[in-house]
Amino acid sequence: MARLISTSAWWPTTWNASPRDPKGQIGTYEAALMNTKMAIPEQPLEILRTLHSFDPCLACSTHVLGDDGSELISVQVR
Repeated sequence: MARLISTSAWWPTTWNASPRDPKGQIGTYEAALMNTKMAIPEQPLEILRTLHSFDPCLACSTHVLGDDGSELISVQVR
């Protein structure tokens, strides 16, 4: 009889929210958000709608960063 000694689980949210890999390939969320047009940039609902379509297990908070890594806007949904 075989026994399981250890395991490692990758949940969909972990996989989809992953950053670029060592080869520079973008993650799922990043790909989905590229070139997203926002009707009101100060209220980027389109970003939340796109991410929520994946049904992630994340806090409802989004931080939009510029090319240099500086925070452009932070949005929290309550």
